[in-house]
Amino acid sequence: MSISSWFNNLIDNMLGGDETVPLEVTEDAPLATFAPRVLLVIYDPIIDQARGIHLREYMGWNNPDVLCQNYINDVTECSGGRVNYKIVERIVLDEFPVKEDGYRYDAQTYLKVMNRSLAAHQPDYMDYKQTIKDLNLIGRVMMAEIDEVWLFAFPYGGFYESRMVGEKAFWCNSPEFSDPDLCGGVPKFVIMGFSYERGVGEMLENLGHRTESVMTKVYEGKHGAANLYERFIRYDKNHPGKAEVGWMHYAPNSTIDYDWGNRTVVSSACDDWLNFPNLTGERKQVNCNQWGNGDIRAHHKWWFQRLPKAPGRVDGIRCDWWSYVMWMDA
Repeated sequence: MSISSWFNNLIDNMLGGDETVPLEVTEDAPLATFAPRVLLVIYDPIIDQARGIHLREYMGWNNPDVLCQNYINDVTECSGGRVNYKIVERIVLDEFPVKEDGYRYDAQTYLKVMNRSLAAHQPDYMDYKQTIKDLNLIGRVMMAEIDEVWLFAFPYGGFYESRMVGEKAFWCNSPEFSDPDLCGGVPKFVIMGFSYERGVGEMLENLGHRTESVMTKVYEGKHGAANLYERFIRYDKNHPGKAEVGWMHYAPNSTIDYDWGNRTVVSSACDDWLNFPNLTGERKQVNCNQWGNGDIRAHHKWWFQRLPKAPGRVDGIRCDWWSYVMWMDA
């Protein structure tokens, strides 16, 4: 064997080993269904006091209720009907979120930022501790009234796309919030941050990055062939000839972030994941025709449809990855 062949075999083993070997599945983890209870909080301050016009209407941005319903429908569809979000309370706040340093925009200042005659305030991030207190989120979670929170605002609202809260919270596309003064004994839950200036595709992307964080945590002790999540997210640029499904920013043939419209044809095992855990390694030639020709929502739905959702376990990890995203029991 040549040195180059030996090196290539070594790399292949590091990247996943023999992928034609069937996975060993134990049948001790039946499929579950999920009905997460959501607190929806919409920040929509009045911009024109005389006419009572709110920011969203003034700017002509999207209706958050329509966005939520379409997002809920997409998640239900992609999860095979097993995740059914329910908004149990809807709050509209006529205010701007308070920032980490206590700053709060007023209407005139915010509009100057939007027309670029004034720089946006820094730090931009919202004061999560104060917001959690103001909305009594800890109490509502502890009383089992809600399971997660969806915050809606606007550009420079200061939200993370997702942030995990709780005593044992971990990185969820943002730093965990585990303040000991508030989070002692509190089960993990997620605050999602959405913008009604954007669309359902961006909402799915937020959930996708949450999924990436959670599954990275689930598989952090697994290496090589045992790390099925690292196999799932391969794309051709970093694993030539070995692309699988990719991740939020990278389709199987992407060469840069958000490159969902790339027409280059590559070999991918993306559809093999529809059969998980009965993976065969079967590959096909694919390009953006398979995931929406560059449409963000279409790509993300395509990705979530391939997220494993099967009974049983492989190497101690449930074959239903949706359960980890919903329960966050990594």
